[in-house]
Formats: sequence, structure tokens, C-alpha cells
Amino acid sequence: MSIPRPDLPADARLETLAVRDGLPASRWGENSEAVYLTSCFVHPDAETAARRFANEEDAFVYSRFSNPNVTIMERRLAALEGMPACIGTGSGMGAILLLFMALLKAGDHVICSQSVFGSTVKLLQSEFGKFGVESSFVSQTDVAQWKTAVKPNTKLLFAETPTNPLTEVCDIQALADVAHEAGALLVVDNCMCSPALQQPVKFGADIVMHSGTKFLDGQGRVNAGALCASQEMVDNKFVPIMRSAGMSLSPFNAWIVAKGMETLSVRLHAQSAATLELARWLEAHPAVERVYYPGLPSHPQHELAMRQQSGIGGAVLAFNVRGGREQAFGVIDGTRICSIAANFGDVRTIITHPSSTSHGRLTEAQRQAAGIVQGMIRLGVGLENLDDLKADLARGLDKIAS
Repeated sequence: MSIPRPDLPADARLETLAVRDGLPASRWGENSEAVYLTSCFVHPDAETAARRFANEEDAFVYSRFSNPNVTIMERRLAALEGMPACIGTGSGMGAILLLFMALLKAGDHVICSQSVFGSTVKLLQSEFGKFGVESSFVSQTDVAQWKTAVKPNTKLLFAETPTNPLTEVCDIQALADVAHEAGALLVVDNCMCSPALQQPVKFGADIVMHSGTKFLDGQGRVNAGALCASQEMVDNKFVPIMRSAGMSLSPFNAWIVAKGMETLSVRLHAQSAATLELARWLEAHPAVERVYYPGLPSHPQHELAMRQQSGIGGAVLAFNVRGGREQAFGVIDGTRICSIAANFGDVRTIITHPSSTSHGRLTEAQRQAAGIVQGMIRLGVGLENLDDLKADLARGLDKIAS
């Protein structure tokens, strides 16, 4: 027995896979996937159950590690990323935890961008550090620093591109070369672009990580995470840890993310177009010192970003206001449309102060090293009217400029 797939053309493109890949309809012929809210599955006899629990027969067994909705989400995301397999998790950080637990042991070494999400830094330094895993943090954009940091015990290179919130872009192919020369693996967090804009595997990445909470869901409804990798790695490294430790993605959340992926390309292209125009407007505003957005020619890695990201800058930007934290808070508090929250990837525009939220658990020295200053504001741009968003931000920015 093998869990079947939909009968799709071999050359089906991304937008088609986002809508159609997963599982065939049940015998009832539903056009939209059903929700399988069940903790376990019934087997016809004890011998069949034994085979299935021993992984000798491909079937759904127990929703901690196998469920139709999770399989649909996993297959859909793997197809979009152009990778053989995927495993879903309860959150993006759950995916990173699964990654580290499956591939690292005491005495191993990880090289990580110093600009990654603050919780990733804490997980490596504080939690895995106490178990004997060594980590080095280097410049996101300086390949020479990555090379210099390599040690005989280096097992993983971990980068997100673009980074949150500075939108720094790493050269995925160059980092893949560094990793592979050292006998290590390159992991790329693709949350900021999603496969609608960027497929890291095309540039040599071995593992692609996602917080499905962001653009994959797209409407801020659920938490989810995922790792895309080879079939062998998913089956033999990730699934055994999932069965034991249970960073499980719930069936309902998986259903939400799978439905979100159906509109991923349409949403992200529309949001990215609005973000580019908003970035240009912010760059010209006298209260703004600097705008961080890969779609702008002023971005240090603009050309690289355009090559890796399908010529599109994405739907997240950051900017520094004159004055610092007090002025940044004033701009944020002056908004009436933007949501003050710490997520992004929503159809609703989200505004946040990274230094005190997403990167609040880092020391000030760590934030400064990463370039995250107190006057920085991050925007995850949604689908509201662009003129309304400009007016919303202008309420606070104009006070600084006056």
C-alpha cells in the first residue's frame, strides 16, 4: 500500500501545484480538502497495525506524526520548493528545534548568520549550548566570515534570506559551496520570500525551513512550521524525532496552511508591488533616515536579491526614523490602520518595533551587532489601499519632520 497522490501532469507549474497537489479526493468526491480531526486511525486487523507502526506499510497511523491534512500541506510545500519531501511542525521554531535535534549532537558546530530571528539565536546559544553544541555567528553578507568560521566539527550553516528585519540577502550559492566543501549542510530559512519568489534548492541549499505562520498561511490565523529536504533525511532523521518528541502540526492548522498556499503567489506578488511603492515613498520622506528593502536599488544586495528572488523585493521592509526609540514609538502609536503586532505575511499590514519585540530577548550589544537600532520600524505590508497606508504612516512621520 502507498498513500496516493493527485494525478497531475509532470510539468505542472507552481501556481497549479499550490492549488492541486496533496491527496486525491475521498470517495465522496469533495473539491475542497476535508478536515481530518482525528487523533488516531483504525486498522483492519492487528497484523496490519503492526506493519504500519513498524513503517513496513505506508498508512496514516497516529496524528502526532501522520495525518491526511498534514500530508497535504507537506506535499504541497515540497512541490512548491522543488524538493522531494517535507515535514510539518507546530511552529517555525518547532521546525528549527526538530532540525537541531535531528542533526546535531554534543561537540558539533553550527555557523549562523548574526542577523537571524532572535529566538533562533537564543535557541542555539542558550539551549543547545548547554548540551555541548557550539555556535558561531557571522555577518549575513560576508562570505569570507563564513569560510573563516568553519571548523572540523562544523555540521550546519544556517541563514535566512532576506533577514528579519534588516532584509539582508545572503548569496545562497556561495554559502552552499562553503558548506559542501566542509562536508556540512546549508539550511535556508525562506519565510520572507516563500517559494512564490525564491527556491533556495536551486542555489544549492540542502534544507529549507519555514514558519508557515507567515506567508504560507497568509492571514495570520495559525502557527505552523516545516522543513523541506531529501526523502531520506525526512524519513530517517526528522520523522523519528517527531515520533518521539512531538513538535506536531495539528490537522486543522495544516488544513489552514494548505488552503493559504492556494493563493500564495497571487498574494505575495500583489503585496510585493505595494511594498516597493511604499519603500520608495518612505525613502523620500524627510523623517526617514534609511529604508531596508531588497527591491530598492539603494539596497546593498539589490542585484543579488533580484537574481535569487525572481526580480521581486518581497513584502517586508524596515526603516529607521530620525531620533530613536521615542520617535519610532510615536510613528507606531500614530497609526490607525496598521496592526501593532510581531508577525508578518498577513493580508493586514503589521507594524512593529523589532528592538523591543521580535529581538527583545537579545542584549543591546547583540542588537547593535546585527544593526537593529532603537529607531527601526518593521512593516509587513498587507493588501490595504496603498494611499491609506501612506496616510497612516504619515501621521507620525510628519510630526518628526516638522
